[in-house]
Amino acid sequence: MAAAGGGSSRRAWVVDVERTLDEADASVEVSRWQRHCIYRVPACIKDLKPKAYRPQVVSLGPFHHGDPELLPMEEHKRRALRHLLRRAKKSLEEFVAAAEEVADQMESAYMDLGDRWRGEEGRERFLEMMIVDGCFLLEVMRAAGLDGKNTGDYAPNDPIFSHHGVLYMVPYIRRDMLMLENQLPLLLLQKLVAVETAKPPNDDVINRMVLRFMSPMSRLPPAGSNLGLHPLDVRRRSMLYGPYQDSPRSRDIVPETDIIRSALELYEAGIRFRNSKTDSLHSIRFRHGVLTMPAVSVDDSTEYMFLNMMAFERLHVGAGNDVTAYIFFMDNIIDSAKDVALLSTSGIIQNAVGSDKAVAQLFNSISKDVVLEPDSELDAVHREVNAYCRKPWNLWRANLIHTYFRSPWAFMSLAAAVFLLVMTVMQTVYTVLPYYQQDQANSSSPVAPAPM
Repeated sequence: MAAAGGGSSRRAWVVDVERTLDEADASVEVSRWQRHCIYRVPACIKDLKPKAYRPQVVSLGPFHHGDPELLPMEEHKRRALRHLLRRAKKSLEEFVAAAEEVADQMESAYMDLGDRWRGEEGRERFLEMMIVDGCFLLEVMRAAGLDGKNTGDYAPNDPIFSHHGVLYMVPYIRRDMLMLENQLPLLLLQKLVAVETAKPPNDDVINRMVLRFMSPMSRLPPAGSNLGLHPLDVRRRSMLYGPYQDSPRSRDIVPETDIIRSALELYEAGIRFRNSKTDSLHSIRFRHGVLTMPAVSVDDSTEYMFLNMMAFERLHVGAGNDVTAYIFFMDNIIDSAKDVALLSTSGIIQNAVGSDKAVAQLFNSISKDVVLEPDSELDAVHREVNAYCRKPWNLWRANLIHTYFRSPWAFMSLAAAVFLLVMTVMQTVYTVLPYYQQDQANSSSPVAPAPM
């Protein structure tokens, strides 16, 4: 009987595999994977810094919906929905109908969504959550006063949407919007705004609205940019514009094996650092002994932002490796607090976390277990910096400058020594010259004839 039962069980799974053979077709798999853009961070990445990937005050989307520590914000989400509906003078059914049009696309955006959100009941629960979270996000961005919308219908002592709330609570919400597991598709916001304003906004409007809230000082995306996948994607793309440094690529080039030196060692080798005056990570250049880099502001959210961007690059096929390569580059040139101090003096690091040692530890810690694509775009800079450091003349010149030109006293000592050396040489010349001239005169005078 056991054997028969085992055979029956085996036939069941064989039938199941054969029934799903069509899913192994390459075209089907491509269509399946390309829809995903919001992921659960694997334990192998998350365990290094669990807090960096977990929202602290608000859940956005399904992955952290219902987490006990985030439940207090649910009441405020519902309030935001009611305020938006009253101000827009539109029925909730209109918003639901608009969201339902793109429900399949929104579900597909989340990889490993889970059975809780599937089926007829799950779909209704999913739409409810997305509309509530999306309207809340719109109200928070407007309360910050960055898109010109009037949200003055909240109480002056509102804990979230008042001036006090914007000052003390919104920064935590902004930080939670950086979490890869805590993203909303921007397609949802586009649909909600279209119903609210009765005019479908173009992709630029949504991209700019989100970026103004997440990073008011960042460069706005150029007109005609495609709609971002989610807020984290928009923030990341705002840091990646313009070309990298040109580099001749050839199969004959030997891959760079030396790790680039620390900032202090590069300075000792004669390399100077300069602010590139942009915030693009593509603007790292090396020309004529000057390493130009973008300024980076290091605050309490910087670590979370870079870790989630690197996780997105690792999980989203086609995202590239730009942020990861930048972090690896910064980890190499920052070994200690002295390196941070040097880069701060050059206007490259704007330290808002305290000590230089804390900044050095931050970059050293977030670069753990990074995976780089071969032949990274920053390899060109890497190769040229190392080639410059290997030239003996650059080392000798740098040593001369650092030894004798760092202070006016050292320069005066060098000038005095050179002056004394010149005077000694001149004195020796003037002392020897008369004897030389007399000897020349004696040798050139005619010899008197012998007497007869």
